[in-house]
Amino acid sequence: MNSIEDLDCVVIGGGVAGLSAALVLGRARRRLLVVDAGEQSNLAADGIGGLLGSDRRPPADLYAQGRRELAAYPSTDFRHDRVVTVRAGEKGFEVETEDGLTARSSTLVLAPGMDYRYPDVAGLAERWGHGAFHCPFCHGWEVSGRPLGFLGDLEHGAERGLMLRAWSDDVTVFTNGSDDLGSEARERLDAAGVAVEERVIAALRGPGRELESIGFSDGTERPLGGLLVQTELHQRSDLATSLGLRLGSPNPVVKDPVKVDGRMAASVPGVFAAGDAAAQMPSIQNSIAAGAMAAAGVIHELTIARAPAPVSG
Repeated sequence: MNSIEDLDCVVIGGGVAGLSAALVLGRARRRLLVVDAGEQSNLAADGIGGLLGSDRRPPADLYAQGRRELAAYPSTDFRHDRVVTVRAGEKGFEVETEDGLTARSSTLVLAPGMDYRYPDVAGLAERWGHGAFHCPFCHGWEVSGRPLGFLGDLEHGAERGLMLRAWSDDVTVFTNGSDDLGSEARERLDAAGVAVEERVIAALRGPGRELESIGFSDGTERPLGGLLVQTELHQRSDLATSLGLRLGSPNPVVKDPVKVDGRMAASVPGVFAAGDAAAQMPSIQNSIAAGAMAAAGVIHELTIARAPAPVSG
């Protein structure tokens, strides 16, 4: 079994939050290891929308560029591997990976991403990140001017339907057979020219990853060029709970976020969390910022909070 001792930090996850944290740590000459399983949720997307300097860039290209930038700093090590166990001890943390690596570090940045769970509708998974998406700010431009729709929690259906009017004049809220859309919401949508479709959905249709129509259980269909789908984000592994980290309150997007303070510090000393795993409003921009903030917290922890006390005369 291989082992690495005396690290300043192990960063779990090589998405934008993890790479952002690692870059700041590398530039501060911290000795660190980044472990990444390569399961970033946005790899399904054609491009990143709205990220300054990388607008519409394929996510895989952004991650590759981040790894190249990180390699310029000699105190960093990047491994394509999966963390399976994390333990807290008296002198820090012990991390074990699927490939048999053991690493011991003073601090930990948890940035493994989250699992995005969406409704079980035929044809949706094949079009995820293309015709079907969870964020109109990321994907709305690419489907603008087409017939658009919203599918998800009808408590927020009117809000989402109204928001989609920024990208199209032809917007529909799909209830998928539910009657949970209240009369006040219907009135707001009707006043804004947003349609409400109550029939049960059978499938999303179109060639390849393209979305051209939505079919209903009665055999009919209607044109549709883009579908905003409400997702639920869940922790991808049990790493947070195995460390005993406190979780934040669930919200309509994130069901079990790691609770962090303004420095991205978690409830266990020496642990910081960033990206979707600790997000209340997940986005690539927020994840980059959170990763940098977590790294700053690590540096503060290592250089100030743990600085030796002066010897009294």
